Amino acid sequence: MKTPQQTKPEELQQYDLVGFGSGIFGEKHHESLLELADKLPQINDKKAFIFSTSFVGVDSPVFGKVTGKFHVALREKLQSKGYTVAGEFNCKGFNTNRIYGRFGGMNKGRPNAEDLKNAEEFASKLK
Repeated sequence: MKTPQQTKPEELQQYDLVGFGSGIFGEKHHESLLELADKLPQINDKKAFIFSTSFVGVDSPVFGKVTGKFHVALREKLQSKGYTVAGEFNCKGFNTNRIYGRFGGMNKGRPNAEDLKNAEEFASKLK
């Protein structure tokens, strides 16, 4: 596991499957991850998966299918570079953005054991 700043885009070509993920900020992945995706070289026949934590989790009556919505920018960047997105995962995460931070945050303790179990099941399906 590496941060976007520790990752050299060309080194990812040696892997058959690469995961890209972060918390969601302003309804998209962290800017440093999106910048890394922009720097990726054009490739063929490589798979990627996308993951994230967000304040609402996978489904919301207000936001709908969060995974699809919040992953759009990263998914489009990866696909434009030639990656096939093999799967996507999202779960609730601790949120101290905006007004929530004034009240101690929201979704304390998330991701939790159940979220991690779901992430493990997601990962096993990628094999």
